[in-house]
Amino acid sequence: MSLLVVGLSHRSAPVSVLERASLNADAQVKLLQDTVAAEPATEAALLATCNRIELYADVDKFHAGVAELSTLLAQHSGVGLEELTPYLYVHYEDRAVHHLFSVACGLDSMVVGEGQILGQIKDSLARAQDLHSAGRLLNDLFQQALRVGKRAHSETGIDRAGQSLVTFGLEQLAQGGDIQEWARGKKALVIGAGSMSSLAAATLARAGVAEVVVANRTFDRAERLAQILMEGDDTDVAARAVPMESVPAELTRADVAVSCTGATGLVLTAEAVAAAAEGRTAVLWAEVDGEEPDRTPGPDGQRGNLPATSLGNEDGCPLDLPSVQNTAGFSVLGEAAVAGMAAADLEQHAAWVDNGTVGGAQRTAGATARPGTIDPLDPAPDADAIAALAATVATLGRIPERRRPEPVEEPPRPQPVLFLLDLAMPRDIDAAVHRLAGVRLVDIESLAEASAGAPMAADVDQVRRIVSDEVAAFGAALRAAHITPTVVALRTMAADVVAGEIARLDGRLPGLDDKHRAEITQTVRRVVDKLLHAPTVRVKQLAAEPGGAGYADALRTLFDLDPETVAAVSRAEDSTTEKNRGPA
Repeated sequence: MSLLVVGLSHRSAPVSVLERASLNADAQVKLLQDTVAAEPATEAALLATCNRIELYADVDKFHAGVAELSTLLAQHSGVGLEELTPYLYVHYEDRAVHHLFSVACGLDSMVVGEGQILGQIKDSLARAQDLHSAGRLLNDLFQQALRVGKRAHSETGIDRAGQSLVTFGLEQLAQGGDIQEWARGKKALVIGAGSMSSLAAATLARAGVAEVVVANRTFDRAERLAQILMEGDDTDVAARAVPMESVPAELTRADVAVSCTGATGLVLTAEAVAAAAEGRTAVLWAEVDGEEPDRTPGPDGQRGNLPATSLGNEDGCPLDLPSVQNTAGFSVLGEAAVAGMAAADLEQHAAWVDNGTVGGAQRTAGATARPGTIDPLDPAPDADAIAALAATVATLGRIPERRRPEPVEEPPRPQPVLFLLDLAMPRDIDAAVHRLAGVRLVDIESLAEASAGAPMAADVDQVRRIVSDEVAAFGAALRAAHITPTVVALRTMAADVVAGEIARLDGRLPGLDDKHRAEITQTVRRVVDKLLHAPTVRVKQLAAEPGGAGYADALRTLFDLDPETVAAVSRAEDSTTEKNRGPA
C-alpha cells in the first residue's frame, strides 16, 4: 500500500475556484466515507481549510487512486472534473509525506510560518479517527506531522516569518500601521464562533478594541465566546453576544467586523454594508469637498449637500432611472450597472449624452453651461483651424504629437469608516464591497495578493532542513515497519521448526532426562537465532532505504513463507497499535 494525496490550494487555484470547491461539514464526512468505500483506498483523511482542500489516502494502485480521488473531490465539491483537474496537484509516497510535513510547519501557508494549521491538522485526524477512516499509516503520518510542526516552531524562528491569518488580515486593514494603535478604542463585530472567529475575537481584544460583539447562528456558542473574552486575564474588553438577526443593526455601530462562518451564501451583502456606512461616508465626502455637511433631508430624500448614493433622475434624461434600478439584474455596485435595460433605451440614453445633456436638458446655442454639463461641438467657429490641420495632414501624412495629455485628477476617496475582514471560504462578504467609498474590505483573495511578495525569513531554510530530515526518518521507519511482519513470520516459522525437531527427539530418546532435553533445546534455538540474526538485521536496514520494499517479497520467496501468516502478523500489530494509540 502507498500514500497518495490529491488536492488544490491557494498556490494552485484561484480563490474563485477554491470558493466553489469548499466543503461543508456534512460533505467532508460523506467524502471520507465514499473514499474508503472506493476500491483503490483502504484509509482516508481530509485536510480542509480556508485555502486548501487535500484528500489523503492509502492506495494499492497509483493511477486508479488518482482517478478515483479526483473524481470524488469533483463530485462532492460540485465543481466539474474537467474544470477542477487543471488546478489539482498529486503527491505520492515520500513526496506526499514531504508535502504534509511542509504544510504542518507553515511553509505552504498563505502567511508563511503561521501556526494555526497545526490545529486544523489535529482536527482532520480526529475526524478521520471518529469515522474510522484512518488506519495505521494515516494515524502515524498525521501524528508525526504534528510533532514535526511543533519541532519547527520550537527550534527555529519560523514564527517571525509570518503570523496567523487573522493577524495578517488585521495588518492589511491597518495598511501596515501598528495594529494596537489602529484598533485602540474601536468597536468590533465578530460574525461566527468557530476556531477562526474565536482567534479573531481574542486577537482584537488583545489589540485593545473597546468592545467585541459576537454573532452566531447558535446563540449559546456566541455567549460562551463572549464570556471567555470577558474573563480573560490579559484583556479588559467589554464583550456581549447577539443573534445573527442583529448583525445589520450591529454593523451600523461597528468600526471593524470580522466574518468567518460556514455559510454557503453571503452573510453581508453589498447593500447591507452600504446602508451601514452610508451616513458616515457621506459626511466624509462633504469634508473632502471642504463643505460643512448639511444633514437636512431635501425633497428628493438626499441630505442637503451630501452626495447622492443612488443614480436619481437627471433633467431631460429619457430614462426613468429610479424605475430601472428596480429591474431584475440592475446593480449600481458592479460592472452590471446597465444590466436589465432594453437596447433601445440604451441607444436613446447614449444619444442624449452625445448631445451634451449630461446633468441637464439640451441647451440652445449661447446658453450658459451649468457645471457638470457637456456642450455639443460646433465646427463653424473653428473652420479655419480645421482647414489648416487638413493641409498639414495632406503634407506630413499625420499630425505630430506636440504634448502629452494632461493627467486626469481623480477626486480623493475619504478615509475608511468601516473595516471588514472576511476569512471565510466560500466568502461571507460580497466582493462588490471593495467598490464602496468609506469601506475597506480585506478577504482571502486580497490576502493572497498581499502575501505573494512577503519576504521570507532566514529561519525558513532551517525549517526546510528539518522537514527533509523528518521525511527521511519517517520513510525509513515506514519501510522498516513494512518488512517487520515478514521477519516476525520467518522467526515464527523457525521456532515451529525447532519445536518440531525437539518433539521428534523426545520420540527417539524417550529416556532423555529434563536437564539434557533443556540443554539440547537451548542449543538448537541459539543456532537458529545466530543463523537468522544477520539476515534479518540486514534486511531491515536494506528495507529502510529508498527502493527497499522488494526485500520483504524476496524474504517471503526465499523461505517459502505463507502470505496469510504474514498478513495475520500485520493485522495483530495494527490491532495492538490501535489499542495503545493515545489522543491526537
